[in-house]
Amino acid sequence: MRPRLKMRLGDLLVQHQLITEEQLQQALDDQRINGRKLGVTLIDLGLISERALLEFLAKQMDIPLLDLHERKIAQTAVNLVPEVQARRHRALVIDADDDTALVAMSDPADLAAVDTISNYLQPRKMRLAVVSDNQLHAAFDNLYRRTKDIVHFAKELQTETEEGTEFDLGALSLDAEADDATVAKLLQSIFTDAVQVRASDIHIEPDDNALRIRMRVDGVLQENVLTEANIANALVLRLKLMAGLDISEKRLPQDGRFNMKVRGRSIDVRVSTMPIQHGESCVMRLLDQSAGLLDLEQTGMPADILRRVRQLVHRPYGMFVVTGPTGSGKTTTLYGALSELNRAEKKIITVEDPVEYRLPRISQVQVNPKIGLSFSNVLRTTLRQDPDIIMVGEMRDQETVEIGLRGAITGHLVLTTLHTNDSITSALRLIDMGAAPYLVGAALRGVLAQRLIRRVCQVCQGPATLEPQQLALLQRMNPSITADDTRFVQGRGCRNCHDTGYKGRIGVFELLEVNEAMVDALREGNMRDFARAAKATPGFKPLAQVALDYALQGITTVDEVLFLAETVEEQELRITAINEGGETTHG
Repeated sequence: MRPRLKMRLGDLLVQHQLITEEQLQQALDDQRINGRKLGVTLIDLGLISERALLEFLAKQMDIPLLDLHERKIAQTAVNLVPEVQARRHRALVIDADDDTALVAMSDPADLAAVDTISNYLQPRKMRLAVVSDNQLHAAFDNLYRRTKDIVHFAKELQTETEEGTEFDLGALSLDAEADDATVAKLLQSIFTDAVQVRASDIHIEPDDNALRIRMRVDGVLQENVLTEANIANALVLRLKLMAGLDISEKRLPQDGRFNMKVRGRSIDVRVSTMPIQHGESCVMRLLDQSAGLLDLEQTGMPADILRRVRQLVHRPYGMFVVTGPTGSGKTTTLYGALSELNRAEKKIITVEDPVEYRLPRISQVQVNPKIGLSFSNVLRTTLRQDPDIIMVGEMRDQETVEIGLRGAITGHLVLTTLHTNDSITSALRLIDMGAAPYLVGAALRGVLAQRLIRRVCQVCQGPATLEPQQLALLQRMNPSITADDTRFVQGRGCRNCHDTGYKGRIGVFELLEVNEAMVDALREGNMRDFARAAKATPGFKPLAQVALDYALQGITTVDEVLFLAETVEEQELRITAINEGGETTHG
């Protein structure tokens, strides 16, 4: 017998004084409007916590309350129920043998869902357990990967494209009839898999006897190798058509973009193709437009840095720079600032390559060097458009830097990005690009350096043992660290983190507010004094120290800290070398 509630859920909650009659009526009224289940409605209205509801259901139905992070899940058991049914009924088979199956559900009182799932498990008897809805959806994304579908459609496509023959371009048309084409199904599987694992990029790379499909997850590439190497041409052709590129041009790189729906989410895809030895490499950056823009509070900045950043971006003029390597979240931070500054009384113009998110009320310009629409040309025109705030996607050349700096000292707030490794070297980079030191000193108000480092997996984490070399490097940053320090952790690798030991990323931020001592050093072109004044600023904490604090809290690993520290140290050595040479380079 499947366990059932003896009364309706709402009446039981009232009877056990977990909610009042008035609260139940409020939830029922809301339920009639939104159509959601009563339990979800109660949680969303804040009338009961999810944990309290789950514990109550487990007790009333005499079933276990499970933590999926602590359970081994058999993939063969998961596959007993199709993904679409598992997601629809919020049910996951986590273990099964010939006689019984253990099914975890977020709402085990849903009799219709229980009956549907039990039909898939016949002749096994179903045992129920209750789990968190968030854990359940995360498990769906981890367990229902598209790897088998990708391999299946790749084999099917290979049989359709015999080696040595040209692919039928007619089959690749974007008409509705072509949606059922095997190449379309293969690409849909690839994109769905990428969205499920929160990949930021997809790489399609033809090799000599294989096709490599790699996805960047949490900053690290994960590889899937297909033996059907000859299907690469069909995939790239289809992607070129979708991005509006020239399908006959295979000798030159091309860039384009398209939008597609994946699991109900609007994904903007930026496409870059490049000729390589065995065909064309195609790399796609995925931008989830349906997720909405983050505001500054959602970037993960510590409260003190967030407060100071807000003060900087609300100033009437001056330049504020966000710096870091590619993929460090610079654009996300700038868009967060723009969404906060976007008011009817402010004229905001952006110059970008490409325009990543469309913002209402803001005039956004996409540069196009092929027709002379460069950053510098657009920026020069922008200053004649009476803006209050200008966002320049990236400072790339001397002319753009000088125009931006002059705009910042003539009554405009200029937000921009640079590719440097920390905040102190950003001023050096501007001078290296040809800007006069006095101009940098007059315009620059603040620099936010940021990185994304990987979080250790909370499921498989355990104590870390420090190697002698690691200990020596850490003690240079914090002499109090000892060989038997128990605060450091590392991930062993599990299904939850795809055997990487890491799950998700966290931002590391370093904020430099330019003061009078730094301005004097900049005017003299003395980067050593500038760096010394910056490090002496109250509240300044270097990126590596922030990352080390996260490691000491068990959020990340020693390896992540040392990798970040190494790149920053290279920049510091560069400053020393320049100053020992007696002068600062200009261009």
